[in-house]
Amino acid sequence: MTAVEPSDAAGPPGTPRGAFEVFLAFLRQGLTAFGGPVAHIGYFRREFVEKRGWVSEAAFADLLALAQFLPGPASSQLGMAIGLRRAGYAGLLAAWLGFTLPAALAMILLAYLAPALSTTWGEGWLHGLKIAAAAVVIQALFAMARQLATGPIKAGMAIGAGLGVLIAHGTGATPQIFALVAGGLFGLAWLRDDGAAAPEDDPVTHAVPPSVSAGALTAFAVLLVVLPFAATLLQQPLLGLASVFYRTGALVFGGGHVVLPLLERDVVGRGWLDQDVFLAGYGAVQALPGPLFSFAGFVGAAQAYAPAGWLGGLTAVVAIFLPSLLLVVGVLPFWDRLKVYPQARGALAGVNAVVVGLLAAALWQPVLTSTVQRPADWALVAAAWVFLAIARLPPWLVVLGFAAATGVVTRTLV
Repeated sequence: MTAVEPSDAAGPPGTPRGAFEVFLAFLRQGLTAFGGPVAHIGYFRREFVEKRGWVSEAAFADLLALAQFLPGPASSQLGMAIGLRRAGYAGLLAAWLGFTLPAALAMILLAYLAPALSTTWGEGWLHGLKIAAAAVVIQALFAMARQLATGPIKAGMAIGAGLGVLIAHGTGATPQIFALVAGGLFGLAWLRDDGAAAPEDDPVTHAVPPSVSAGALTAFAVLLVVLPFAATLLQQPLLGLASVFYRTGALVFGGGHVVLPLLERDVVGRGWLDQDVFLAGYGAVQALPGPLFSFAGFVGAAQAYAPAGWLGGLTAVVAIFLPSLLLVVGVLPFWDRLKVYPQARGALAGVNAVVVGLLAAALWQPVLTSTVQRPADWALVAAAWVFLAIARLPPWLVVLGFAAATGVVTRTLV
């Protein structure tokens, strides 16, 4: 049944009042939605389906399927789509801004505070953040493998992608891009009957005019191609920074954790940021509500290539989320036709299997190779994983606890 509730009619015009309502609703989520992308989806359903009635169950499921189909942060894209339905294009921007702003500002602020924290607390807190980050990646890898790399074909694709990326380590982002393309092609050939059943039709997905959709998709492709050349031609570091983060946002399948291997190759591999600081920032973002992609604010503010501080952080945050914004607007009108094709779902299944391999490669290099410095560190990583996966403590508590504990212990020993 594809009945659409009255609240699911085409979203009202993007009036300031409607957009401000959306902004406040998503700001609340940005301040309270701990737990990562899967938890965010649960929070959104409770708030916007059950409590506010902005979308129906069927429409929510349909938009969630779209968000999972597209590259980028699924929970943020789901929020953008809900905002678009509620208050037009202004609502889309308001939803993204409200959900992202708290964590992004906190990560930019952390980039300013990190040197002072190292002076005050020594390097112990940094090591604790890296330990927690390793445990978070292990937990994410197990969860994604159970869901996305089941069966011999997908498991083989994941293993092959992971080994290939490890062998090619140090050669930039090309191996990851090649692996994603290969995963889509293999999925197209072998997994076309593997995807889940297509969601039912939702008439509101046709609310965006085809001309606007085509313009958004054109802008997405043009920016992906032109930004690197423009940065080189103009010798503009901020454009180069935007190019790296835009490409990352355009190619990340599988959720926020997959941003780690792609950004590590481009940022740490180019010498823009120290690897220890990079991993510490990734650990810190686990303790915050809101999207994991806000990690870009820390990297952009702390890197040494383009202007750092708030300008670099703001540039990185906007650039990494911009592909998602353009894709939501661009693909939404075609979603009902696209999702019925087994080939499309097979290609997505192949890409998702490869993503598991990319995350596994990142777990080893750089996460574990730079975190485990002595045998006791293996025990610390295992303990952090037990707290997360077995005791099911919230990630923010584990992150803060390990950072504080290792900081205090290190200062005491010194």
